[in-house]
Amino acid sequence: MAAYLQWRRFVFFDRETVKEPSGPDGVGAKPFTLPPAITVCDSGRGSLVFGDILCGAGRCQIWFLPRSLQLSSFQAYKLRVTHLYQLKQHSILVSVGEDEEGINPLVKVWNLEKRDGGNPLCTRIFPAIPGNKPTVVSCLTVHENLNFMAIGFADGSVVLTKGDITRDRHSKTQILHEGSYPVTGLAFRQSGKTTHLFVVTTENIQSYMLSVKDYPHLELDTHGCGLRCSSLSDPSQDLQFIVAGNECVYLYQPDERGPCFAFEGQKLIVHWYRGYLIIVSKDRKTSPKSEFAGNEAQNSDKQVLNIYDLCNKFIAYSSIFDDIVDVLAEWGSLYVLTRDGKIHVLQEKDTQTKLEARKYVFLLVCALCLKNLFEMAINLAKSHHLDSDGLSEIFRQYGDHLYNKGNHDGAIQQYIRTIGKLEPSYVIRKFLDAQRIHNLTAYLQMLHLQSLANADHTTLLLNCYTKLKDSSKLEEFIKTSESEVHFDVETAIKVLRQAGYYSHAVYLAEKHEHHEWYLKIQLEDIKNYQEALHYIGKLPFEQAESNMKRYGKILMHHVPNETTELLKILCTDYRPSGSNEGPGMLEGKKANSEEFIPVFANNSRELKAFLEHMTEVQADSPQGVYDTLLELRLQNWAHEQDEQIREKLHNEALTLLKSGRFKTVFDKALVLCQMHSFKDGVLYLYEQGKLFQQIMHYHMQNEQYKKVIEVCELYGDQEACLWEQALGYFARKEENCKEYIAAVLKHIENKNLMPPLLVVQTLAHNSTATLSVIKDYLVNKLQKQSRQIEQDEQRIQKYREETTRIRLEIEELKASPKIFQKTKCSICTGALELPSVHFLCGHSFHQHCFESYSESDSECPTCMPENRKVMDMIRAQEQKRDLHDQFQHQLKCSNDGFSVVADYFGRGVFNKLTLITDLPSGKTATTIEAGLQRELLIHTKRST
Repeated sequence: MAAYLQWRRFVFFDRETVKEPSGPDGVGAKPFTLPPAITVCDSGRGSLVFGDILCGAGRCQIWFLPRSLQLSSFQAYKLRVTHLYQLKQHSILVSVGEDEEGINPLVKVWNLEKRDGGNPLCTRIFPAIPGNKPTVVSCLTVHENLNFMAIGFADGSVVLTKGDITRDRHSKTQILHEGSYPVTGLAFRQSGKTTHLFVVTTENIQSYMLSVKDYPHLELDTHGCGLRCSSLSDPSQDLQFIVAGNECVYLYQPDERGPCFAFEGQKLIVHWYRGYLIIVSKDRKTSPKSEFAGNEAQNSDKQVLNIYDLCNKFIAYSSIFDDIVDVLAEWGSLYVLTRDGKIHVLQEKDTQTKLEARKYVFLLVCALCLKNLFEMAINLAKSHHLDSDGLSEIFRQYGDHLYNKGNHDGAIQQYIRTIGKLEPSYVIRKFLDAQRIHNLTAYLQMLHLQSLANADHTTLLLNCYTKLKDSSKLEEFIKTSESEVHFDVETAIKVLRQAGYYSHAVYLAEKHEHHEWYLKIQLEDIKNYQEALHYIGKLPFEQAESNMKRYGKILMHHVPNETTELLKILCTDYRPSGSNEGPGMLEGKKANSEEFIPVFANNSRELKAFLEHMTEVQADSPQGVYDTLLELRLQNWAHEQDEQIREKLHNEALTLLKSGRFKTVFDKALVLCQMHSFKDGVLYLYEQGKLFQQIMHYHMQNEQYKKVIEVCELYGDQEACLWEQALGYFARKEENCKEYIAAVLKHIENKNLMPPLLVVQTLAHNSTATLSVIKDYLVNKLQKQSRQIEQDEQRIQKYREETTRIRLEIEELKASPKIFQKTKCSICTGALELPSVHFLCGHSFHQHCFESYSESDSECPTCMPENRKVMDMIRAQEQKRDLHDQFQHQLKCSNDGFSVVADYFGRGVFNKLTLITDLPSGKTATTIEAGLQRELLIHTKRST
């Protein structure tokens, strides 16, 4: 509690009486006078607003006084205006008044920017009574966001309107508070998104939270105040609710009572203006008169207006007025309305004027310091509110004086009072001596408590604690609550670790969530691997993942099983073990399991368990997981000596290969199987990759003759060259492979895969393969060729006879007429009738049958298929003859003649063509050979 009697008084305001504008004749203006019967007033939006009661003119007006002092008014009620509230951020005026006798107050909301017949537009009218109980309105307040309006009543009720207060249908009105004592003050407090309503009566003070459903409330105090004796401060005083009682002025937060000031006297009016508290109270020479709590005086009473600076604790202005109606703030000044209709303006002085009034105080303080009368200087400076810089300089000089006298304890107390103004190094250098370490500790402690210490100060203080071996002070320093930490935590951890206070360092690291330092100390200094692993399991996913990558190898070396289990969780469905969220509330995350494989270096057993777990619970694990698991299984299989276990490992590796996870890394899997001589895996991969020749070569390398034959039988239809390679393989063997050679030759013979000469040449390299091995093959081949020759000779003879016959027919047609004796159509076999069509080949047709079936008018439909075959053969011969010329040209021009020959050989240019024809008359055989006639083409191809 602060008593204002000790506060220094200043005159920081100038008082003047508002006068009417001077006339054109320059005569001095007389004081401005308000209309009579003014009962209520307010200010805002560039005007002073007044309300009156029904007077002789017969009208109840609301008046507006702008800065030009040109009064304007409009009729708002028929009887009286009792309350006004002008919003500061909107051109909205809310009034309460009466239109008829009796207790029936009406609330009207006026939009001053819109007009209705020259008057402000009334946007809403509703009765201001709580329920159906007629009672008098005692106070009114409106929230600046236009969503709340509260009305207090003399019967203790408070009505709250929520929603758009300017419209009926967009708002809801309800009774918020009911009590037995008159409501004397209301105020809205907005902090962020939280809205509170302070309600003060003559006997108590309550706070309602309006941003929460059901509007919870809290009683702040059990005493109240009179009408107009409460106000809300600005942010400089943290928006505290000010309640002025007769003994003290109290400040309140929404949840507790704050400081109080002993300002005696009966309070009549309280306002807040630009960091100043304005209080109008009764002059002590007059007797009190009261309304509710005796807060209004008779017209003859004198009243005192005081303006307080609560932060700096001085009275900025004090003056006596005659019967103050109210104090208004507008246009940067204070306006005091008195009952006689006059207006007094209080204008704050500039800063220079204020300083001149305080210069003499400063000079006196300096004189006292020169005489070493520091206590008197300090008291004088405080009583006259010397600024903090001046006080700090006095404390520094006082500390230097005590230090030079050897009073180090007293000196450090004075230096402590300079914190925030004096550079800390000035004091620290004086007390670095080991004998003064306790004084230095006290100063550094206070430096930290005021949150003005840097990392070097923290290091120095902790070193002081450790050198003093003051464990209790050290624990008290580091175990402060989160909101009371006044030092750099990371610096403290480093110093404590360096000094060997590992438990204290770990405590700080865990409390302030310095995870890296916690784990570093646990693993490198304390060697508590189990606790470190448990701590990682409580971290958020990203931090747990990064720390497992950093410390995983150390943990795997000392606690392999627990580390493996944590990695399994981390890579599947990780949730921090210390999370308060219930199952399903926190979505699990998973890390990339492939990235943790290096953690298992030299821990193959745990690695195998980890990889198998990942493949079981997470089929879409990264490819590296499957690759590593395959390599691990192959290594175990290759080094295992027990046959039963080896067989089990063999099956596991083969099953993994057959899982289909190695299609994209076929080569890698194949290399792994070859490195570990995993025969079944190699063969399986060869088969999946359709590498049939590699399969056969694998069996050849292992001299598995039967397997070679089996591969040829299984895949020979897809790759015929397998049989040829098998024959070459057996031909190079010096062993007795007659059985296998015979099997290969039998298949080659059936499929006609190789020429006999090539077979003989291939087997000539085998010293054990005698003629008896290929006897049956050669005999069968020769017999087939002999039969083929006989068939070819018979066909040749047939073609020659047919050619002779055809030539005779041609000659006959040329020499003698052709008689058509056919009686039936060659197509429909019906009797021929005219018109009909006859061909020299002897076929006859009805004309309509011929037109329906023939494709050409000049060809016989019956002979046309056979004739086309012959023509196609002739055209092929002509094309091949042209191809021969082109071949000769390319062969001459090419640098690589062999490639040209190989190309044409592959295109079938060198297939054998046989032309059989008779010698036309007049041409020799040589001529016939040079220019082959195209009467008949017979193409035969013999296999060689």
